[in-house]
Amino acid sequence: MLTFYNEHHALAGREHAGALAPVLSALERRGLGRIVTPHGVPLVSLERVHTPRYLHFLRTAWSEWLARDPRNAGRELLPSHWPLRGMREDVEPLDLGARAGLYCSDTRTPLTAGSWTAAKTGADCAVNAAHALRVGERGSFALTQPPGRHAGADWCGGGGYLNNAALAAQHLLDDGLQRVAILDLGPHHGHGTQHIFYHRADVLFASIHLDPQAAWPWYAGYANETGAGAGLHHTMNLPLAEGTGGAQWFAALETGCVKLAMFRPEALVVSLGGELAAHFALDGGDFLRIGERIAHLGLPAVFVFEGLDHVDAAAGTHLVNVLEGFETAA
Repeated sequence: MLTFYNEHHALAGREHAGALAPVLSALERRGLGRIVTPHGVPLVSLERVHTPRYLHFLRTAWSEWLARDPRNAGRELLPSHWPLRGMREDVEPLDLGARAGLYCSDTRTPLTAGSWTAAKTGADCAVNAAHALRVGERGSFALTQPPGRHAGADWCGGGGYLNNAALAAQHLLDDGLQRVAILDLGPHHGHGTQHIFYHRADVLFASIHLDPQAAWPWYAGYANETGAGAGLHHTMNLPLAEGTGGAQWFAALETGCVKLAMFRPEALVVSLGGELAAHFALDGGDFLRIGERIAHLGLPAVFVFEGLDHVDAAAGTHLVNVLEGFETAA
């Protein structure tokens, strides 16, 4: 399995520093394949998923923040206001804090001096990993932070700025595939990915995650969210209670895999949360089984690391177990 590693991930902020080390260490011990740095992809590739207005904000906000007050170099940029339902979202406020609220869904996703570099390199990893499938790889892995699945087409959230899984899926479509599936393995719902593809029929999004009535992101991920317009029935949400055991979790996985098989995708993108075992009763062997079940779909697969919290040595081992299960179940 070819792994694309984001060596700039720590630039996004202190909570990202060192987060990939346990996964990288486990990968190197197992010897699952080469670990390389990605080639840069053009901005137009990002515009296939994210709006130009939003990308411009991400690229320029920090410079504007510093220009307003050099002391801001030691302060994170966070929103001061958010638009509520019915308020105008089509006009950018002149105030930078209010503009940040237009593009940021929470207070967990501050902009720092290195946010853009870290996020852009992560997007490079994802697009490179997707392209690797098109040139013969059976499986590839984007090992990156910040995470991406909580970022929508024109907003950031959950610590992420660019949606790496969506960018990987879109690259596969742009490179000639007709149908791509995304399997999101939580634990928190990938509401950004759902937002991007909710009205589309060329991407199926299936997610297993914590019940949003009791867990972040609170406002998305319910079972009755199944897509809209051309995308009706192309979204499947499988919410579970905190602490759900292996039997029930794997039953949800089987339901999702059956849905994926019926869609008949030509490739698969898997969003892998690093903290599954912190919220569901899964052990190391279960993570091998996850990879094996994904392999039995018979699809080339891009795995995208989506961890933010609880990325310790055990979490790194669990994640690499998924990759090993996929690799050895040919």
